[in-house]
Amino acid sequence: MKKTVLVFGLLILALLLLFQISKYSIVSGNLQVEMAIAVVAIVFFLIGVYLNKKSLHRNKLPQGEIDYQKIEALGLSKREYEVLREISKGASNQEIADRLFLSESTVKTHVSNVLLKLNAKRRTQAVQIAQEMQIL
Repeated sequence: MKKTVLVFGLLILALLLLFQISKYSIVSGNLQVEMAIAVVAIVFFLIGVYLNKKSLHRNKLPQGEIDYQKIEALGLSKREYEVLREISKGASNQEIADRLFLSESTVKTHVSNVLLKLNAKRRTQAVQIAQEMQIL
């Protein structure tokens, strides 16, 4: 947290210095207004690129291995696990039925079994629990 505050403080200080230098240059007549605007735009662009790269690298989560022992401990069948994976992709019951060559009522049965075994109330909660348990 201190590092973030320090970085933003230094960025604000750099921008203030840039504005003061450009103000002095414009008043003294050494620099045209367009050049000052271009410099400010470039600085903001570079700051945006820097912050974007920092946020992209920070949000990468390490990919864990799937814990097949937990799947077996929960009592999920292979079909129920396939349905859970399709749910995690955001597929509807009809889409799951089409992809797995099942009827929609069978998919509904599998979904309710998955929800029961994961102790979840909603499909999104089931996916969240499965990700926390590292089975997805």
